[in-house]
Amino acid sequence: MKALAALLLALMPFAAWCGEAVPTEQDPVHEKRAVKLSEQLRCLVCQNQSIAESNAELAVDLRRQIRDQIKAGKSDNEIVDFMVQRYGDFVLYRPPLNTTTVLLWGGPLLLLVIGAVVLARNLRERRHRAAEPELTDEDHRRAEQLLTGGGKDRT
Repeated sequence: MKALAALLLALMPFAAWCGEAVPTEQDPVHEKRAVKLSEQLRCLVCQNQSIAESNAELAVDLRRQIRDQIKAGKSDNEIVDFMVQRYGDFVLYRPPLNTTTVLLWGGPLLLLVIGAVVLARNLRERRHRAAEPELTDEDHRRAEQLLTGGGKDRT
């Protein structure tokens, strides 16, 4: 009996080492819907991960909220609408095109146009500088006189 008690005491630290058990979804159809919805929504903390991929505390809460709403019988659109109403269009990986997201959708095109305009101006200035006329023989003689101090500019 003492040996069993000693063995149990020796194994106690391993019990503390184990992580918390994560509840699994009983209905695989609901779980599939929850994962699909979680992949469509952006983690507001990480911003570059979906809430399905993120381990942030908010993402865990959002996944739990999705599962609760699925259990309550809400449709996918109702759940997404709830999330958008609560967190804004930023929670969607593909936000709709409207007045608040027009810069988000048009921003890359705007940057491309600005870059093309800057490139065209630089190329035009470079061509203009390359087309400047060469110095004439008279210009060379006058420069030589100015550098040697042999004469004054009479222009």
